[in-house]
Amino acid sequence: EVQLVESGGALVQAGGSLRLSCAASGGTLDDVAVGWFRQAPGKEREGVSCIASRDNSRFYADSVKGRFTISSDKAENTVYLLMNSLKPEDTAVYYCAALHGICAASYSSYPYWGQGTQVTVSS
Repeated sequence: EVQLVESGGALVQAGGSLRLSCAASGGTLDDVAVGWFRQAPGKEREGVSCIASRDNSRFYADSVKGRFTISSDKAENTVYLLMNSLKPEDTAVYYCAALHGICAASYSSYPYWGQGTQVTVSS
């Protein structure tokens, strides 16, 4: 069973950058898609980005395109989310999740989840 641990969340000023990490254990990232989701207080969980090792496809929510970059280091069994030009509306708990195969839009498709890491962007 794949286990995921996120790290890298912090308090940062608007315009700043953070890099989140999602370290996988109990399995490799081969033929696995890893997605980043976020949930702000009182809001629905939303998809942010996803990367699939099967075809190296990458997806981004419109709200983060051009600012966030997802990448994968198979040697480290880790997926990263580099977040630039952060805005207060990016404030949320960020989760990484995994499923076997290709990226899926719905968070309900992902059986494996990390515990989340808090990102707070001050104005």
